[in-house]
Amino acid sequence: MQALVTGGAGFIGSWLVERLLQGGHAVTVLDNLSPQIHGTAQPESLLPIGHPALSFVRGDVRDRELLDRLLGGCEMVVHLAAETGTGQSMYQIAHYYDVNVQATALLLELVGTRHRQVRHVVLASSRSIYGEGAYLLGGELIVPGSRSSQRLAAGLWEPVGPQGEPLQLIGTPEHAPACPASVYAATKLALEQLGRVFAQSYPTSVTALRFQNVYGERQSLRNPYTGILSIFSNRLRQGLPINLFEDGLESRDFVHVSDIVRAIVLALEMEPAGYTVLNVGSGEPTSVQRIATMLAHRLRSKSELQISGDFRAGDIRHCYADLRLAKDRLGYAPEVTLERGIDAFCSWVETQPVLEDQSERAQRELSDLGLSRIRP
Repeated sequence: MQALVTGGAGFIGSWLVERLLQGGHAVTVLDNLSPQIHGTAQPESLLPIGHPALSFVRGDVRDRELLDRLLGGCEMVVHLAAETGTGQSMYQIAHYYDVNVQATALLLELVGTRHRQVRHVVLASSRSIYGEGAYLLGGELIVPGSRSSQRLAAGLWEPVGPQGEPLQLIGTPEHAPACPASVYAATKLALEQLGRVFAQSYPTSVTALRFQNVYGERQSLRNPYTGILSIFSNRLRQGLPINLFEDGLESRDFVHVSDIVRAIVLALEMEPAGYTVLNVGSGEPTSVQRIATMLAHRLRSKSELQISGDFRAGDIRHCYADLRLAKDRLGYAPEVTLERGIDAFCSWVETQPVLEDQSERAQRELSDLGLSRIRP
């Protein structure tokens, strides 16, 4: 089939494009080659330019005329184009809304009114829409609200129940209530709601995949606003200290990009079924301290791992995916273990140039706006 992949020259997109081409599909890629992500890289270094079934167009996903033209003849769309920095979203609110929400609205409008040959749209959503992950309190599932700045400043990191009760962390299922803790997360929830209403009204099916923390080879090493493994690995290679926020025990669900791509392809192969939302991850929580330790060991770095007590607005404490629905609907289960994925990522990192670290500047931007506490 003919597929349009927005953001197709990016980290996940480039892996997906290769997979679709291998599967015999024709692919059109729309990407603006954002300097924040790609630097001065050209399409030839990101995609198999020259492949007879691949067309690359450099442009903005918000360009109505361009998007209208590229949708012609497409049967499926994977919408990956987005701004992704949680911290950056907290002070570039209008820009994140424009790119992440308005562009999605435009895409769906064009599909619904002009391109009904599109049978399936896959939207890249995020685990961040949950805010804090799911917990059990007295046997009942709850999702705590965002942690207050007062509790964070006091070093009280763990979420608690309404009366201060301790909570038991569990995998977060898709039916858990959404409670975004950042502007980025709010834009992803808005994207999902647009997709849900659209699929209820038009014949095109929409699947929203809630990606957990994606990592792997080709991840941007220059973007200081997102990608904790990239930021850490760049600093580790230079012997720079690693600032572990809070107490270092906050945890995430780290999933290798190849598992994400496999889930997208499985979703595209799924029989059209209106609106579907699914978690995609590893199904396991891993602390930030453990990730930093694994990277330091693999990269043979002497960098100091500093547990600082710093914190950032919009960050959550824990979240990992309940994958039962993805297994049932897609037959999805992660295949890449964390150890194997980290080894592959580090092997690739070692082939890349060491870049000037920009993460401290990015954190200062937040601190100057009162959105984080960073040591002087």
